[in-house]
Amino acid sequence: MKSLNYIILLAVAVVITACTTSKKETVMLKQSDFPAPPVAEVLPDTFTNFGQTRIDNYYWLKDKNNPKVIDYLKAENAYTDTVMASTKALQQTIYDEILGRMKEDDESYPSFSDGYYYYSRTEKGKQYRTYLRRKGSMDAAEEVIFDINKMAEGKSAFIFRGYSISPDNSKAAYFYNETGSYAEFILKIKDLASGEDVGFSMNGATSVAWANDNKTLFYGIIDNTLRSYRIMRQMLDAPKADLVYEEADARFSTYVSGSKTKEYIFIGSASSTTSDERYISADKPLDQFKMFMPRVQDVEYSVYPHKKKFFVRYKDKQNLNGKIYETPLTGHEDRNTWKEFLAHDENVRIEGIDILKDYVTLELRKNGLSEIIAKPVSGGEEKTIVFPEPVYSATLSGNPEYDATTFRYSYTSLNRPTTLYEYDIATGETAKLKEQEIPSGFNPDNYVVERLWTTAPDGVKVPMAIVYKKGLKKDGTNPALIYSYGSYGSSSDVYFSASIYSLIDRGFVYALAQIRGGSDLGEQWYEDGKLLKKKNTFTDFIACSELLINEKYTSANKLAAMGGSAGGLLMGAVVNERPDLYQTIVAQVPFIDVINTMLDDTLPLTTGEYEEWGNPNEEEYYNYMLSYSPYDNIKAQNYPNMLVTGGINDSQVLFHEPTKYVAKLRALKTDDNIMLLHMNMDSGHGGATGRYDGIKDTAFEFAFILNRVGIEK
Repeated sequence: MKSLNYIILLAVAVVITACTTSKKETVMLKQSDFPAPPVAEVLPDTFTNFGQTRIDNYYWLKDKNNPKVIDYLKAENAYTDTVMASTKALQQTIYDEILGRMKEDDESYPSFSDGYYYYSRTEKGKQYRTYLRRKGSMDAAEEVIFDINKMAEGKSAFIFRGYSISPDNSKAAYFYNETGSYAEFILKIKDLASGEDVGFSMNGATSVAWANDNKTLFYGIIDNTLRSYRIMRQMLDAPKADLVYEEADARFSTYVSGSKTKEYIFIGSASSTTSDERYISADKPLDQFKMFMPRVQDVEYSVYPHKKKFFVRYKDKQNLNGKIYETPLTGHEDRNTWKEFLAHDENVRIEGIDILKDYVTLELRKNGLSEIIAKPVSGGEEKTIVFPEPVYSATLSGNPEYDATTFRYSYTSLNRPTTLYEYDIATGETAKLKEQEIPSGFNPDNYVVERLWTTAPDGVKVPMAIVYKKGLKKDGTNPALIYSYGSYGSSSDVYFSASIYSLIDRGFVYALAQIRGGSDLGEQWYEDGKLLKKKNTFTDFIACSELLINEKYTSANKLAAMGGSAGGLLMGAVVNERPDLYQTIVAQVPFIDVINTMLDDTLPLTTGEYEEWGNPNEEEYYNYMLSYSPYDNIKAQNYPNMLVTGGINDSQVLFHEPTKYVAKLRALKTDDNIMLLHMNMDSGHGGATGRYDGIKDTAFEFAFILNRVGIEK
């Protein structure tokens, strides 16, 4: 299901060095060369919908309070350890390589906001960041806001989700958990002078905004399905909070935020297709929230305050890529007062927006590539930053200071480390602020980056970015890894990954498929890969895989595929349809049991997903989802080598989905390939929460892929 922090390939944002390794072919061990894997007990449950009967032999595995379930998971992990024992040295080698490519002692470039410079630091040997600030100047005394390493001491998992500073800079509202879940956080308030927590603590908090009195907080809380459904108002010295808004529609989640101008507090409610916003003055926290524009089905809008007007990012069925209006501060309820600031363009999607006093800065996506512009508030010529490379990602960072005339953006590509720039709008000059440092060295000229286009079965052209070592011969003998996501409109952007070069330097071609279901080529690209068009996501990926084989970048007995969360559903769907195309599959925390999950509205994040996948309580959607649901379509056939991962505390894809999937695959598959389940018994959707532990997870997955193609070193 939907990941709050999407599983992106190799989330360890570290760096690479070229290394020379032996590409020695070996005899691969099969499943029959190891002790027998665990066998899950068959306890059939029968389900009937629309006259169709489904039998689920492993439905019982969903109860993690059942000791037999935990015993089974432990047996699976023990079996995985047995099979992977021969790769221990390789795992360590990969771990050391990745570690050698990252700057362990590092600082983010400071950002100035409301009188302080804010930045964060990593230190060698420490799993987590430390968040810091200096008042007025980087020469001032350093203040530690949060040392996450101290907060996480003795914890098997720890996620720090961020913090919000009060208007007078004296306190910080912050979110954390000790479960590894991406949906359940504790909200606390820290007094920055004393370092002590003050006021109150709230479990299940989601978003937060300060009123200008520095003592009134607004925050969101979740219900039993983990949906953010209420906004509360809390005085720090009051015994309890007041309810200010409740979202009754189960498709919608609600959140609260403060404006950049510090003049307003907004409550937003949104489903996958529809949204609305309410607001009050940040100076008057006891006021009743006022609707900005009433909710209209299939209309999404977001409000960005300027001190003299509101800017509204607007999207509907006729303006899928979005447009921007400007409206007066009062009287905007009358749509006749709205003026078009940026017209809709069917070829250009609005990706991001930041408001400055004199400019609106925008991140746009055209033909799958980013463009950044600064458009004057008062009209006139806009400034555009153009990027010359054929495949890259550029991300607008903006500027937290309203009066600023500069903004920041980051730039990266498959063979270019991430670099932070600052652009002066008035002069048109760009300054490099910080480049991702690679201590061991990295030469982008040693690698080739290409953008390829394949043709899907319905004739649509689908892009794919690839990178490989210079000198590679296209003779079909190279191993390859293809990755994608393809859901929720989340684009599969290219970026520099330190980790992936442990494969590339061993002769791999790495491919990133930009398939429908993401927004890589605009909002229509997303629309054409959801609901009753979801299968386009799978056939696009298959077409990309076939191109790699047909153009002899690799062959079917050398091709691995990887995807996580909804990208894990992608893995399950394509491997049911075309198992012959892949030698190895890594499915990370896969949303794999589509029908059972989407029919259970007591589970987290289910009802809100109807606008992405469809409502299975309606026969048309039920039949369509059933036709591709990976768990329901496992059949007696040969499957590739497979590694499936899960997290016991996963709130996005509950642990039983990958568990049941492996149990059923084992029972039905007709091959002798390796099938492993790797369940993290301490964490959730994102796997290990510490940076070093995350590298170990990556090294484990890569060692599995390398072992399966016969590379031992």
